[in-house]
Amino acid sequence: MSENNSPKIPIMVSGTHYGNLQKIRDGKRTFGITPHIPGGFISIEKLEKITSVAKKYNGVIKITSGQRLLITNLNGEDLPKIWEELGMEPAVKKQNSVKNVEMCPAGFCKRMKLNTIGIGMKLSKKYQWMEVPCRTKIGVAGCRNACGSVYSKDIGVIGDKEGIRVTAGGSAGYTQRASDVIATNLSEDETLKLVDNIFKVYIANGNPGEKLGDYIDRVGIEEFKKMVL
Repeated sequence: MSENNSPKIPIMVSGTHYGNLQKIRDGKRTFGITPHIPGGFISIEKLEKITSVAKKYNGVIKITSGQRLLITNLNGEDLPKIWEELGMEPAVKKQNSVKNVEMCPAGFCKRMKLNTIGIGMKLSKKYQWMEVPCRTKIGVAGCRNACGSVYSKDIGVIGDKEGIRVTAGGSAGYTQRASDVIATNLSEDETLKLVDNIFKVYIANGNPGEKLGDYIDRVGIEEFKKMVL
């Protein structure tokens, strides 16, 4: 394998190599890792690789709500080798960052009004791992059913017959908040520009640890719309 095509080995963070400490049982410390799977779409080859590596290291696989595969029950000393064998990047590199872009099946679904997989992948490629004031999730759906709980995401992109609607400020965490509809009937280019404006305003004005929804509540939704539209 050439140098340019070699897998990226995650850098050690707090001695865990991007592993999250799991429940300590009888003094035994085990870790879980979550490889990055854009939009939840994964090739058969990568899926086979994950299952093979998990089996080799006695891991347990959990399908997460964020459209990823958590490999847990791992020994900390094995994490560098596991990441190298997977040849994948971690889904989360820093706490206050864009953690993931969740997408519905869109083009594969009979209820789809707009195939939003393409725009979802563009958002994932541009914003995944970007540092922001607080952890942020993006949801993308191809119809108003908004599968994937898009209205609970910090930023939502929802396709419809007339165009795309963009929402902001949702949260399903410790403090729940339904997102606000920022604009409707947008083209793809208008959507991408609006999402970019939302990130620019949030990064420039949000306080450390302040969720996007909390920032919107602080400045007021009408003022927020003026700033991003």
